Amino acid sequence: MSPKISTPAFAACILLLATAPLAPAKKTVRAFILAGQSNMEGKARNGLLDFQAADEKTKGLYSHLREDDDWTVRDDVFIKFLGRKGPLTVGYGSPGCTGIELEFGHAMGEHFDDPVVLIKAAWGGHSLSHNFRPPSAGDPGDGKEFGASYRNMMDEYKAVAEDYKKMFPKLRGASFEVAGFVWFQGFNDQFGDSPGQYQENMKHFISDVRRDLAKPNLPFVIACLGTNGSKPPGGNTKTVQDAQLAMNALDGVKAFRTDELVDKAAEALFPTWQQNTDEWGKTGSDRPYHYYGSGIWYGRIGKAAGEAMLELLPGDAEGGSGGAREPRTFRSADGTKSFQATLLDYEPRTGIVRVMMPNRRVSRFKIDVLSEEDREYVRGAK
Repeated sequence: MSPKISTPAFAACILLLATAPLAPAKKTVRAFILAGQSNMEGKARNGLLDFQAADEKTKGLYSHLREDDDWTVRDDVFIKFLGRKGPLTVGYGSPGCTGIELEFGHAMGEHFDDPVVLIKAAWGGHSLSHNFRPPSAGDPGDGKEFGASYRNMMDEYKAVAEDYKKMFPKLRGASFEVAGFVWFQGFNDQFGDSPGQYQENMKHFISDVRRDLAKPNLPFVIACLGTNGSKPPGGNTKTVQDAQLAMNALDGVKAFRTDELVDKAAEALFPTWQQNTDEWGKTGSDRPYHYYGSGIWYGRIGKAAGEAMLELLPGDAEGGSGGAREPRTFRSADGTKSFQATLLDYEPRTGIVRVMMPNRRVSRFKIDVLSEEDREYVRGAK
């Protein structure tokens, strides 16, 4: 989806460059790994999202993901989820469902001028103590198999890194780099001896992922276990949640609470959903351990994960960080319109100005649409 500037007078001047072939050495595929168990798979039913996106009470929550009364299919964000791949839209969760990838991918697509690829490696019921157990954590000592999901996750990444041009032909000519990691897991580690191991296992996991990807400072976001919803976490739920939140002490890691983002309407209705099936079909679509299958709750988590990632990403011109420049009020050539933005760069040969809007959206337009004062500022900026 090509970035757009919000001021109408400038909108006509935006160059829809995202549909053009990617120029070698000028574009870099920004890859994000999204890993975890069933909640990373995504359990919000697409039918629920369709209803809420059209309902007056909730459609505002989805409007930025819609175009012409249908779900946007992004042309700058792509996703591979095990056997499925394509441009990002709804439906890349469990069969018939959507997860946090929709809002997260939207946030990354709006931030980066470069194309984005999401590599989702998620399997229901998989623990960190065994399935995702990282190599440096060693043998758990209980005779059970361990580490298979960690290895499979890395294989999923390698497959995309090696064949992304074939998987997504539009990305031919672009280089590739892993830009961040999102972890959404924890439910199966509430049982047995796993809760007490979680903090050390998580440290090993972050360290091993960074080592195996050769990215020692890879930004790492953790969506903490939050199936307790509005109720205070207790017992092993709190143990796992606290272990995840403890990762905030590590450099380049941002863990956030998902229980605080609960969909209270779904939470309130769930106890009587069987007596209110019609209403439940408009509110939720699954059990509490799957965040009620709430499109609103999964959406909030995806958006929060995106915001956390943007806080961690290093500043760079391609990503649209704006470097050390301050936001500025730009004015149109005729003086009738203005907007706030941060200058990213200017290409004298083409006359293209690139700015980042307050919502972190990157926009491009011809320098001629700006006031003379702004043109001088743009030309003189270093």
